[in-house]
Amino acid sequence: MIAQLEAPRAARTLPGANIYRFRTDALRFFQGLYRRYGDIVQFRLGSERVFMVSNPDYIRDILVTNHKNFIKGRGLQRARKFLGNGLLTSEGEFHKRQRRLSQPAFHRERIALYARIMAQYAAEMRDEWQPGEQHDMAKEMMRLTLRVVAKTLFDAEVKNESDEIGAALTTVIELFSAVMTLPFFELIEKLPLPFNHRFRAAQARLDETVYRIIRERRRTSEDRGDLLSMLLIAQDEEGDGTGMTDEQLRDEAMTIFLAGHETTANALTWTWYLLSQHPEVEARLHAEVDAVLGGRLPTAADYGKLKYTEMVFAESMRLYPPAWVFGRRALEAFSLGNYRLPARALILMSPYVVQRRSDFYPAPERFIPERWTPEEKEKRPKFSYFPFGGGPRACIGEGFAWMEGVLILATLAQKWRLRLAPEARVVPEPLITLRPKYGMPMILEARA
Repeated sequence: MIAQLEAPRAARTLPGANIYRFRTDALRFFQGLYRRYGDIVQFRLGSERVFMVSNPDYIRDILVTNHKNFIKGRGLQRARKFLGNGLLTSEGEFHKRQRRLSQPAFHRERIALYARIMAQYAAEMRDEWQPGEQHDMAKEMMRLTLRVVAKTLFDAEVKNESDEIGAALTTVIELFSAVMTLPFFELIEKLPLPFNHRFRAAQARLDETVYRIIRERRRTSEDRGDLLSMLLIAQDEEGDGTGMTDEQLRDEAMTIFLAGHETTANALTWTWYLLSQHPEVEARLHAEVDAVLGGRLPTAADYGKLKYTEMVFAESMRLYPPAWVFGRRALEAFSLGNYRLPARALILMSPYVVQRRSDFYPAPERFIPERWTPEEKEKRPKFSYFPFGGGPRACIGEGFAWMEGVLILATLAQKWRLRLAPEARVVPEPLITLRPKYGMPMILEARA
């Protein structure tokens, strides 16, 4: 006899209450849903019927086992307004083609070549700093990772305009995050409202840089071995062989600009904050950096030796995952364990929630890098930790991000301790990525 499948429990709230909670404190709202209802719960977000899934086995079923039954959720569908039809937002065969063309730029051998630039740019920032200075580390890390991604993947130098580009990206992210959950979004975005004007101006500023890089590269027709070169010379083996249009190149470049620097910058910012609050962890990281590097810049060969530094970075992304929620839309009805979900169901999966489950991470609010020894990792189900997603749609730049995060941490930590400024207000803000709402003001303290 086959057991009858259940519908997930529904969270009962007043009309409109969930939108208010989602917009004012989404992290607490999602954590509250998990604590009250468990692995899977359904709730209303305006007119949308939403299911939040917090069971690692169910998440694996959605992202890996039955991935063909799901497309990206409403947020990323709407993100096409800014990102176009890039890797993050495209679907089906087009996505497969674009990923296949981009993949060589993220092979392990290629990432190893990028390591020199990661360390070099971090060293330049490190040597510009002066003892006692106060910097907003959120802005500093954005500036640094933007330079790295522009140089490594597009062979472009954007140091002189990184502040402008960063400000434009911030405007786009903040405004888009503010309106993406609103009903009638497609109508609102067409109205002559002030935030629409600001959004379009910021987008135009970013397009200016991206299209300039594309024009310059097309003029030289030079294969520099970077992602843009690969995309420019790629021919569609299954189509007419005409390659990519400038608009397609723009969409992929804009996606990489956002995903390739925004997420890593946020992860680094939260890591500096956590190190400032845990001097014993900071001291152990410094000891490893000194022992492995002996004062020289790190290389790709050092990545595997900086094991504790990597554990620190991993634990930071457990507590503050840059991609704090993933969404999927079901094409057909499907089952998760004993539950049956309908076609068109919108599924949300939050690394922020799952990675703070006490059954997987005892004392989950504590910062404990030792959770990431091989023995400890082996005890947990795979999707109890998924800051980069999973399955065929997993972040294409995951290896790049790990290398960049570890090498930047090691390079900057060779010379500096960072102390949280007395006036700092540390509040996570769940926009498209998990940013510190008020920045991260920190004071530089030179190491002896």
